[in-house]
This record gives sequence, C-alpha cells and structure tokens, in this order.
Amino acid sequence: MPDAEMTALLQAVLDEVCADLPPWDTTTRERVAERLRNLVRSGRSSVDELKRVGGDALIRAPTMWP
Repeated sequence: MPDAEMTALLQAVLDEVCADLPPWDTTTRERVAERLRNLVRSGRSSVDELKRVGGDALIRAPTMWP
C-alpha cells in the first residue's frame, strides 16, 4: 500500500491527466488510475513516467480483442 506522499502524488497525476474528461466518464478515470497503481507496484514512480503512462491510458482504449 502506498504511503501518504505517494497517494498524494498519484492523485495529483490522475487529476492532471484526467482534467479534460467529462465528470461522468468514471470508467476512463478508473482505467488511468489502475495503470498508475500498476506502475507504482512495479517499482517505478517518477512523475514523468506516471504522466506518460496516464496519458497512454487515455489514448489507448481497452479492447476485448487480442
């Protein structure tokens, strides 16, 4: 579980990356948040990398097809 500082960083990056999303688009916001959590779990947590991964999650919609 991330500490308070990491949680605040993740929240700030999530808010920044998702700033242009409509408020009702919670599915996309959740997808971005999950990608950010996965990145931190893998041991990587630089601000630049978090923003890059968050941005990638916005433009790469999930698909059911391999």
